[in-house]
Amino acid sequence: MALNDYDALLVLSFGGPEGEDEVIPFLENVTRGRGIPRERLAEVGEHYFHFGGVSPITEQNRAIIANVERELASRGHDLPVYFGNRNWHPMGEDTAKEIEAAGHRRVLVFATSAWGGYSACRQYDEDILRLREVTPEIEYTKLWQFYGHPTFVELMAEATKRAWEAADQSVTKVLFSAHSVPNAADDSSGGPQDSNLYSRQVAEASRLVAEAAGVRDYEVVWQSRSGNPATPWLEPDVVDRSLELGKQGVKHIICVPIGFITDHMEVVWDLDTELKEACEKEGMTVDRVPTVGLDPEFASMVVDLAENVTQGASPASLSEVTVQGCTVNGAPCAPDCCMMQRPGKPAPRHPQNPVT
Repeated sequence: MALNDYDALLVLSFGGPEGEDEVIPFLENVTRGRGIPRERLAEVGEHYFHFGGVSPITEQNRAIIANVERELASRGHDLPVYFGNRNWHPMGEDTAKEIEAAGHRRVLVFATSAWGGYSACRQYDEDILRLREVTPEIEYTKLWQFYGHPTFVELMAEATKRAWEAADQSVTKVLFSAHSVPNAADDSSGGPQDSNLYSRQVAEASRLVAEAAGVRDYEVVWQSRSGNPATPWLEPDVVDRSLELGKQGVKHIICVPIGFITDHMEVVWDLDTELKEACEKEGMTVDRVPTVGLDPEFASMVVDLAENVTQGASPASLSEVTVQGCTVNGAPCAPDCCMMQRPGKPAPRHPQNPVT
């Protein structure tokens, strides 16, 4: 079997507004079913309004797609690439209908998340199930997670190494940051046979990148938590920990956004704005390492993952922590894998998930 035996590749992502008039409708989609008042959504949307109502995620996903298209062509693959989102246009269901109208029936799906867990993995399976409802004749196959893929690790390590070697290492601390989730959700991620999958994958990716970058002293921190402050989430928070380190004599933070492949709202607000402003008040500086999704080599990795499917091979990984994926038609790895755990339904402070 060859890659061209598949009809199309769908890049499936979270979505984001591209104007101020789209912010509230977008947030309504993100929080559907939670009964959050519109006025509360306006407060949450402040981060988007700060940037003219535009999240960079859509533009950057299109850039990823353009790179993937070039990589496919360079390898002689005639595989059209489509783009669909969970929460904003182009909506996944609309894209699925477009794919069906073009006559495609066997579709690979690349989810823009490297991780396990509900929001990072299983929710994409649920997205695919919804696509099947509107296009039941199409078979969708989701590609593997890539948190430990050699290309992903190498790209993150190269950027981290540049920042580390340029710093005064005697007063610098390297922090690997990813999206926090409730402890209960992380406890159940991966299912009873492989609990805490999300946080273990983040810790493993951070270790791999730090080793490749020559960084011996680093920490894993978390960001962008939302909801009821009484609900335990993964800690420490990136801002809180940075300020604690400042009291211990650290003057410079190198923040590695290990949990994100592009510079979207959680990166440009939570790290580039909130973290930097908090540190500057304490006389500290922050060097935020670039995300790697727009690098042409990242697109090469995506095509490698697609080729793995046709070869019946598991993807390359530098890690022994579970790598999941290659689910067909959205069927999860196991019936109880990465189930949603939501203790209460409070209004969120920040709308996005670790999959964006």
